[in-house]
Amino acid sequence: MRKKFLLATSLVLSGTIILSGCSKDEPTTKQEKNQEITFMIPDWGVPPQNMLAEFEKETGIKVNVETVSWDDMRNKIAIAASGNKAAADVFEVDWSWIGEFEKAKWLEPIELSQEDINDIPSISTFIVNGQVLAVPYANDFRIGYYNKVIYEQVGLDEPQTWNDVMADMEILKEKNILKYPYTFPLNANEATTTSFIWLTYLRDGKVFNEDGTLNKENALTTLNFVNDMLKKELINPANLTLNGLDSYRQILSKDAAFMIGPTSFIARAVDPTQSKAIGEIEVILPPGKDGKTTQTMALTEAVGVSSLSENKEAAKEFVKWYTSQDTQRAFFKEISAIPTRTSVLNAVIDAGEIKNPGAMKETSVLVKSPFPNGVPAYYAEMSSSIYNAINSMASGNITPEEAVNQIDVKIKELLKN
Repeated sequence: MRKKFLLATSLVLSGTIILSGCSKDEPTTKQEKNQEITFMIPDWGVPPQNMLAEFEKETGIKVNVETVSWDDMRNKIAIAASGNKAAADVFEVDWSWIGEFEKAKWLEPIELSQEDINDIPSISTFIVNGQVLAVPYANDFRIGYYNKVIYEQVGLDEPQTWNDVMADMEILKEKNILKYPYTFPLNANEATTTSFIWLTYLRDGKVFNEDGTLNKENALTTLNFVNDMLKKELINPANLTLNGLDSYRQILSKDAAFMIGPTSFIARAVDPTQSKAIGEIEVILPPGKDGKTTQTMALTEAVGVSSLSENKEAAKEFVKWYTSQDTQRAFFKEISAIPTRTSVLNAVIDAGEIKNPGAMKETSVLVKSPFPNGVPAYYAEMSSSIYNAINSMASGNITPEEAVNQIDVKIKELLKN
């Protein structure tokens, strides 16, 4: 599956941030003997060399970075593990891989304080059977966006519920303000699966039942909503073939007035090289069923320690440094990674280092996992079933009821296996 959009591409920063080798809350002691570890990460997560040098100076641990594309990462880890070797001592762990990696026993548990766990809401996805298997380093939770200027043209206020969203889109269409005022990914790819999951989760709370089966009632409500939007021509039919990022960009081009999307669009919305709606887009707490939502989901990237590593203690020390408060603050400045720690996110917002953050604070603490038993090991197969069924429905080939039944049957089949 393709990389989700977790990083802000051009965060507007102000002030000075001092780089620090190790967290104040996670002091390290220099190793008695110098050690080396390998770190496999996509290019967006590579720490600046001066930070790695400072980490080595303070701990005696040299970090050799191997930059690997997100698309190749999982295969490299799996191939190495099949030969009983670690692809790297520390490596990238996508939120959607955690079930598969846990089942294969590829990750070494990491001990964190309860204070640290409480500071990283999205870590819940990476806790399995009470053990932390990876630690999130860059945030990407679903948040709401609407064009206030367009809304005000017809006297509309910020939407509170999904019924409000539907009604608002109909008014914008009827008044000839926008041809397709709502944007939602519909292509046969991962963005459509995650959009289906978050829409169901934001509104009805339960996507999957406690036994792992699909909550068909809530899933059908979501697909009927999307299908109604399509029938009323409120969603651009081009979204059936556009990738998720291009679908989301319709809010920037002012071709759409409302969406739920990645946190990276907070920065994109105020970047004149990307947005035609500078100063117009409000960042809001997403709507829910009867009022504002009480939960959201994150598509977070994390780092974990290989269970096959020969340098586990040094690797764990590096992970704690890499995800510490001081390092996250520095990463925000250096590599534009939105902090996963609530304390750091609040600090950069309070310091004015994120332009137009809107409801970022309020939404970030609502991050929870929509999977009651954790992300399943069969997630990739399930995702394929979901996005293909939705794309087929959006193309007019099957009904919402048929789409839900297809997804339900596939998930039950995967559960049996």
